[in-house]
Amino acid sequence: MSAVIEVRGVSKSFRIPSLRRETVREHALDFFRRRLTERLSVLDNVSIELRQGESLGLMGRNGSGKSTLLKIISGIYTPDAGQVDVRAAVTSILELGVGWNPDLDAIDNIELLGTVMGLSLRDLRAARDEVLAFADLERFANLPLRHYSSGMGARLAYAVAFRAVQEVLILDEIFAVGDAGFKERCQDRYLELHRAGHSMLLVSHDPRTISTFCDRALLLEGGQIIAEGPSAEVAERYLSLLTHEERLGYPHAVGS
Repeated sequence: MSAVIEVRGVSKSFRIPSLRRETVREHALDFFRRRLTERLSVLDNVSIELRQGESLGLMGRNGSGKSTLLKIISGIYTPDAGQVDVRAAVTSILELGVGWNPDLDAIDNIELLGTVMGLSLRDLRAARDEVLAFADLERFANLPLRHYSSGMGARLAYAVAFRAVQEVLILDEIFAVGDAGFKERCQDRYLELHRAGHSMLLVSHDPRTISTFCDRALLLEGGQIIAEGPSAEVAERYLSLLTHEERLGYPHAVGS
């Protein structure tokens, strides 16, 4: 299978403040000091490939570099080194709420975000009721988003994204959002898109999710790929990195 996304030797670092300020006096004096920073390496020579029609899982503990890698693939960050080739149209949901106008209601925001994702107003208006039903927000269609809970906003964002899917879909912890009914609808839609030939990049901490919904998986640790292969095997490797207390959060994980 040909690759729709190819990442070769990508590295990324950030400059962060190295001076700790713990008192009001230290904050005040800092105005007269030269700001000191240190380099934080987040990704180190990372190479991955998403193949046509594949569901690829990406795992890693907090701070491993997953979000930075997704933002580089999505064009939000520029890598310090390496190359990213994206050969297909991408729909990505990484930071929920980005693109919303809190003073507009759900209907207007569906049109706002949907057009950003490439859908026409005609298509969005035809799909409006379906999107609201998917998110279980029909009763709140005319409520400004500033009155939505974070969970309601998340459901609406994913409902629009699933409607606007292009050739490639990138999702971050999709199955951790909403109640059981919403998760089931997301899972069904994910499988439907995968069967239709879309390429999928799914980030999750849940080993069972990765082993169930992905053909292949990668494991990031300390900004490097330390495992790659069948999703169940990579999920097991991820579990081996966790403490006993952390593993208790996945009672139905692979091999438990």
